[in-house]
Amino acid sequence: MNKKIHKYLRQIETEKDVKILLACETGSRAWGFPSPDSDFDIRLIYVHKKDWYLSLTEKKDSIEMMLDNNEIDITGWDLRKTLRLLQKSNPPLLERIQSPIIYESHANFLSEINELAKKQYSKISTIHHYLSIAKKKLNEIQEKDEYKLKSFFYALRSVTVCKWILEKEDIPPIEFKKIIAELEIASKLKNRINELIAIKSTISESYLHKGEKELIRYIETIIDEAEEKGKRLAASEGKLEDLNIFFRKILLNK
Repeated sequence: MNKKIHKYLRQIETEKDVKILLACETGSRAWGFPSPDSDFDIRLIYVHKKDWYLSLTEKKDSIEMMLDNNEIDITGWDLRKTLRLLQKSNPPLLERIQSPIIYESHANFLSEINELAKKQYSKISTIHHYLSIAKKKLNEIQEKDEYKLKSFFYALRSVTVCKWILEKEDIPPIEFKKIIAELEIASKLKNRINELIAIKSTISESYLHKGEKELIRYIETIIDEAEEKGKRLAASEGKLEDLNIFFRKILLNK
């Protein structure tokens, strides 16, 4: 699969006339709880040649491709779009630059953009994103006697990220097990979460699950806490000029 992915990356660079700065995995594979039939969610950050940016018109600044019967999902953001999102502390971007599964990374790009991300980090905008996902997925679970284990994990991971944001100063890690390991959660719940991760690794995405009353109550409790405390969290104190400097540096040195 890696060989196939790299072939597609070279095709994208040639056909779109871009340079890929980062190609990584996101979604359940990067979070650490994939199913055997999970697709590959590949996310790109790329840069055009300098002249592309010297235009009075806004051009398409993203790439979307579904390949191999929808098994490989490739989407990407141009560098300028990426840095505008970084200024807003965009959570999907904060996840992809931490991905444990890297297909390609240009020079020092990852280390430098992660340092910028720390300066731009906004707790209030980040918790809003994960709280929204948690509430949506919890509704899906509560409406049915049986539910997709995938939906359950989306809700569970989202509330643990919310708990991280409330309790810690660092950007939440992308990997679910790292979050669980560093948060104070009852041992009984942690053990059950690890059992469910093991189950998910053996069943398809369509598998229907039921029960887990204690973990669902835990999800509900954290949602209530995040809604109450999240409004008082700090916004970003990052400087736009830091992003401008980084943008110009990449354009001049790519």
